[in-house]
Amino acid sequence: MKKVSLLLFSLIIGAFVLYSCEDEDDNAVPVNDFIWKGLNLYYLWQEEIPNLADNKFGNQAQLNSFLTAYSPEELFESLLYQRGVVDRWSVIFSDFHVLEDALQGVAKSTGAEFGLIYTDASETTVMGYVRYILPNSDAASKDIQRGDIFYAVNGTTLTADNYRELLNQDSYTLNFADLSNGVLTPNGQQVTLTKTEYAENPVYKTEVINEGSHTIGYLMYNGFYSNYDTDLNNAFGTLKNAGVTDLVLDLRYNGGGSVQTATSLASMITGQFMGQTFASEQWNAKLQAYYEGNNPSALINKFDMRLADGSGTLLNSLNLSKVYILTTQSTASASELVINCLKPYITVVTIGDTTTGKNVGSVTLYDSPDYTANGRSGSHTYAMQPIVLKIVNKDGFGDYSNGIAADVHLDEDLENMGVLGQPTEPYFAAAISQITANDRKWPGTPRYVRKHFKDSKSMQRFGTEMYIEHLPTGSQGLKRNLQ
Repeated sequence: MKKVSLLLFSLIIGAFVLYSCEDEDDNAVPVNDFIWKGLNLYYLWQEEIPNLADNKFGNQAQLNSFLTAYSPEELFESLLYQRGVVDRWSVIFSDFHVLEDALQGVAKSTGAEFGLIYTDASETTVMGYVRYILPNSDAASKDIQRGDIFYAVNGTTLTADNYRELLNQDSYTLNFADLSNGVLTPNGQQVTLTKTEYAENPVYKTEVINEGSHTIGYLMYNGFYSNYDTDLNNAFGTLKNAGVTDLVLDLRYNGGGSVQTATSLASMITGQFMGQTFASEQWNAKLQAYYEGNNPSALINKFDMRLADGSGTLLNSLNLSKVYILTTQSTASASELVINCLKPYITVVTIGDTTTGKNVGSVTLYDSPDYTANGRSGSHTYAMQPIVLKIVNKDGFGDYSNGIAADVHLDEDLENMGVLGQPTEPYFAAAISQITANDRKWPGTPRYVRKHFKDSKSMQRFGTEMYIEHLPTGSQGLKRNLQ
């Protein structure tokens, strides 16, 4: 192993000559130097970007000359691979506090989570529909609820060009419409909403119903935020104590989040695979070689029996061999990870629409000697969240960039959204039908089906992300070893 490590270090040292004796000049372009070196080392598609090549610059002075032509944001965007096509998710923040809040579901919100769809074949105009209302938010105190439809904001009709400008305001008025028999008609009603900073508890609803011999648990879970792992575990405790025989996991509006939380969720659903591989990480070529040669176990996420917060709390695992998961085109990243990585172990029945198709993840990089939060620069507050890895399941499969198709296709019925968690809600009803093989609960075909455009979470800069919360064990000395 020592020989392998020495050979690896020797090869990489040659590619990193510009780090050797001129790091004292890093401060010439401090933020940009951090951005370039962080992406050169960690970016998943580093080899595809000529300006990130290990031999692009012969020394620090040449790198500095290159960096001075860009602002931090311009540099970051210029170094991404096929921006908007392949890399749709890497982000940079001028204030790492905002990024850290976003990682835990804290953002400015009216409390009305919505979806946007096109209303015409030309994909010009759009309309919104309310998916759910966050408790104790501004929307929770207003006359607005799930299923409400809005076609305009502040009296201006929504389009694919103006939606962001209109809906990104801190306060706005939604103009409502009725939808009946597939016909959209403005009704003169409106509501004014104001955004405040809001921390969303993703454990939105937990229900247990009895259908014949089946005790069916329902859990609506809207984001993989590790701060709420205890709440998630408690929800599974409720389901476990109720003796559920079947689980319907509602991820239809879940844009993703922490890989560790996804691993914990999978362990709560099962419980019989403790210590086995749930998911494997794949990094860029030079990092993959480094980790495989020095700490290969750091690339493996295993099923566990305890919360990952260090408390030692046992997971409330259900030991299920089958799970029913509700999906839409807003189901993304860590949600897709759960689906893909459970499939080699248990039967996963997906009900709804094809998912987003995000099979890559990120990590927070700070301007510090090892890119962690420890010892970060005091001269600025920039941090970046670049895509650094792809995640595959036990069988090595992770190629679902076009989304994961539903086993049972079902579009949401905007004329009958139903009450979340109730057996009559169309998606839940479809799951119950699958569980009990009783077609009487099967929902009808929606009259109004249009192409998905955006949703309130995907409009955020960090709304549909999958991320690891820490660099792999052993990487703290990586930058030093590569110099």
